[in-house]
Amino acid sequence: MMGGGGGGGGGQMQQIQQEIEQIEQEQEAIEEEIESLRNEQTEIDEAIEAIETLDSGDTVQVPLGGDAYLRAEIQDIDEIIVSLGGGYAAERAEAGAIDSLETKQDTIDDRIEGLESDIDELETEAEKMQQQAQQMQQQQMQQMMQQQEEGDDE
Repeated sequence: MMGGGGGGGGGQMQQIQQEIEQIEQEQEAIEEEIESLRNEQTEIDEAIEAIETLDSGDTVQVPLGGDAYLRAEIQDIDEIIVSLGGGYAAERAEAGAIDSLETKQDTIDDRIEGLESDIDELETEAEKMQQQAQQMQQQQMQQMMQQQEEGDDE
């Protein structure tokens, strides 16, 4: 009788532990996504700063990929090509390019806020599960103590 009751509780405890681990993995994945979005924001900040400080005729290094760069002269700072997403891009004047990039920043900010909210919800869920696991442990300890007392009384 005792083995069966303890085994059922142990199975429940193991399930709760697995669910907590799964929540922690989800949190980790979300945190990595947030880090990636923050890196993207840094790149956008650098692009805005470059647009604001560069002039026509300045020399810049253009990335070719694979950590290779080419020096190029800016012919016209008012012809900036900005990605619109989905594989589309558009030519913008300096102010329009900065507006487009700032709109991207706002979208990323909203996404980060949503992800941080998701993390908060996961943390709350994990805390509830940990409390549940502690209560189960306390109940098991009480049952064991009662069984020992009953055994001592006999």
